[in-house]
Amino acid sequence: MVEPVRIGTVSCGGGGPLTIIAGPCVIESRELTLSIAEELKAICGRLGLPLIFKASFDKANRTSAGSFRGVGIDDGLEVLRLVGQATGLPTVTDVHLPDQAAAVAEVCDLLQIPAFLARQTDLLLAAAATGKPVHVKKGQFMAPADMQYVVEKLRKANANGILLCERGTFFGYGRLVNDMQALPLMRQFGVPVVFDATHSVQQPGGLGGATGGNREMIWPLARAAVAVGVDAVFLETHPDPDKSPSDGPNMVPLARVEELLNQLRQIAELAAGW
Repeated sequence: MVEPVRIGTVSCGGGGPLTIIAGPCVIESRELTLSIAEELKAICGRLGLPLIFKASFDKANRTSAGSFRGVGIDDGLEVLRLVGQATGLPTVTDVHLPDQAAAVAEVCDLLQIPAFLARQTDLLLAAAATGKPVHVKKGQFMAPADMQYVVEKLRKANANGILLCERGTFFGYGRLVNDMQALPLMRQFGVPVVFDATHSVQQPGGLGGATGGNREMIWPLARAAVAVGVDAVFLETHPDPDKSPSDGPNMVPLARVEELLNQLRQIAELAAGW
């Protein structure tokens, strides 16, 4: 049985509606971040889907040292605070270091552990200690069964809610693949499972000093994951992905988000009766 997790005003899992975790890859400016949040809120409101807004203040694992990382923790958290106040949406952002957790928890409703850091015990414990729920992305190098130990660490630290995320597995060099068996396998741990539709289509290092991807594959993978059974879908979006300073090839154009989410909503409603 998957226990629901309360994230601000949103309840994820436990047989509720499909939760959406969405936003830009990285905070570029206050104005752009807020406009994306407002548009996503309007879309999810029309579709009746609960929304958690996501944006990163730092992309600490960029391919190249010259890549744009973000606006930093102080400015980034101020933007996320503004988004929460202006829209009423719960917010989530990445935590890369244990000493970032407390500051992030003062602003955000959910703390996200990046996939490359899923096994970092001190980071997991620091996130759990904040009293906020924790969303852990399965490492690209990890088997689904390995995530039980992540859950054990967080439960022993009395985490106030755990979500696990599937975001693809390394397949040789420069490519990720999805094993849809991971979704029901991780749900057996009794926690909500999230499918990351946009990072799953990444081609790591595929553009030389940057990550490539194929955004057209987001649609079939997301539809498949919802049909298999997930509690939430994670996606990144931008008004003009090709101009995004991070992960542009993998992002859903903002103008096409409603089309995608409407399809996923219909599949989720159908699957709920199976």
